[in-house]
Parts: sequence; C-alpha cells; structure tokens
Amino acid sequence: MESLPEQRQGIRAARTFAHSKMRGGLTILRNNPPAAFGLALVVVYAFIAVAGPWVAPYPYDKFAVGPLLDAPSADHVFGTDEFGRDVFSRVLHGGRISLRVGVLVVVISGGVGVVVGLVSGFFGGWIDEATMRIADIFLAFPDLVMALVVATALGTGIESAIIGIAIVRWTSYARLIRSSVLAEKGKDYVLAGTALGAHPTRLIWRHILPNSYAPVLVQATLDFGLAILLAAGLSFIGAGAQPPLPEWGALVSGGRQYVQAAWWIPIFPGLAIFGAVLAFNLLGDALRDALDPRLRHLLHEGRRE
Repeated sequence: MESLPEQRQGIRAARTFAHSKMRGGLTILRNNPPAAFGLALVVVYAFIAVAGPWVAPYPYDKFAVGPLLDAPSADHVFGTDEFGRDVFSRVLHGGRISLRVGVLVVVISGGVGVVVGLVSGFFGGWIDEATMRIADIFLAFPDLVMALVVATALGTGIESAIIGIAIVRWTSYARLIRSSVLAEKGKDYVLAGTALGAHPTRLIWRHILPNSYAPVLVQATLDFGLAILLAAGLSFIGAGAQPPLPEWGALVSGGRQYVQAAWWIPIFPGLAIFGAVLAFNLLGDALRDALDPRLRHLLHEGRRE
C-alpha cells in the first residue's frame, strides 16, 4: 500500500499540474479577443438565465399587453406576437429554459461519459471492447435523428428532449476520457502507485482524472451550445418544448408563419440561439488552445522572440 507521505506527494503533484494548466489558460484568454468576447456573451446569457424572469417587463404568457403583431418600439423593444404577448419577455424567459437544457445535458452526458471512459480505458479488455462497440452504435446515427427518436419515444416535452440529447452525447465524453486514460495509465506515477498497491479507484479519481480533464472541459463547453441548438431543433419540429413554454426553438417555430408580416417574432429568438452557440463555441475554442501545452509553448517562445 502507499505510505501517507507518498500519497500526499502524488496528490500535490496532480493538483500542481492541474493548476498550471488553469493559469496558462487564463493567460491565453486575456490575450485572445474572440475568447474574451465569447466569455462576455456567456456571462450575459448566465445573467439572463438567473435574472431573466425578474428583468422581463411582462409575464411570458400574458396576453394583450400591447397591440397584436406590433412592431418593435419603445414600449415593446422586440415587438409583440399574434396574441399581443411581449416578445422580449418571452425571449428572456426562454433563456432560462434553453440554458437549463444546456446545463442538464452537459451534466448528464458528461457524467455518464466520463465514468464509462475512465472504467473502459483503465481496465481495458472485454470491458473496453464492449463499451466502445456500444458507443459505435450510437455514433452510427446523426445526433438530431437519434435525439428525435428517443425524445419521441419518451413523449414530447422539454424533459424528453433533454434525455434524448444526453443519451446521444455521452459517447463523445467516453471516447475523449478513454484516450486520455490510455495515455496516462502507462506513465510512471500510475505504475508506481499500482506497484505500491494503490486501489484502482484511488488511482482513477485522485491521480488519472485530474491529469485527463482538459479535453472533457473543452467538449463540455462546446456541447453546451450544441445542446441548446439540438433542443431548439427538436422544439422547432414539435418534439421538444410545447406551448406555452417560450423555449427559443418553439418561439422560432411559432413565428415562422408570420415571418413576412411580423419578422421580429422568429428573428429575435433565432438571434438568441445564434448568440448562445457562438459564445460557447468561442469559449470552447479558447479553452482548447489554452489547455494545449504545445500551443502555450509556442506562444511563450513567440513572446520571447
């Protein structure tokens, strides 16, 4: 078994390496204008998710707060819809729903995928073969099609859409973490821990995972925007959020028939989807660059020159 000093030394080494990654990441984020813009957008969307219902001037389901199909004005900055509801209020309320979808999808799919990838990569053998073949089955279908099948089978609704998207996306995390585990488990600190009798669970969670999280963090950031986009797609075709919930995809779907007479009804929720996906993609790209030690080395050499 590991002695207590050896255990503490291994933990300190893993934490020091993880902290160095984060410090390098923050440096690149400060020097990357698109990343700073993406982070600012993410902060705005987070504020909308938390405070949107209180900032909104009207309840999202209140009828006749203004003239029907009224164009954007000082009283209704995003105009009103066919029932006289305030579009701005509905977009703000929809932000909480859409961002909740992103959080739940990332937590569920990421949690399942990380556990599966850790176990598969560390133990190998028939466990690895079985889990990877199951992942191949899920990857054989387009994400939207598989999510649509699952969501429809469970019954239409935002909860079904969340489960459907999470079931589709766990494979990405499993493959990423598996690759990292395969690279880490042959290193000296893992071999030394195994030789000293360290329990596999301790090696996985306290040593391997802290040195393998970087690609998962990047994937989670990118998947946040993708989850919002997939949920909007499911709602647009009627398999996701149902009226009167003002989810962004449902708002676009409900306003498409008025696109010529009242363009503001589908355009503003569509822009909200675009902004959310753009923000998380920019932030994900920046995190990928920041957590890549080779890129950090190149940037350091460039500053020295």
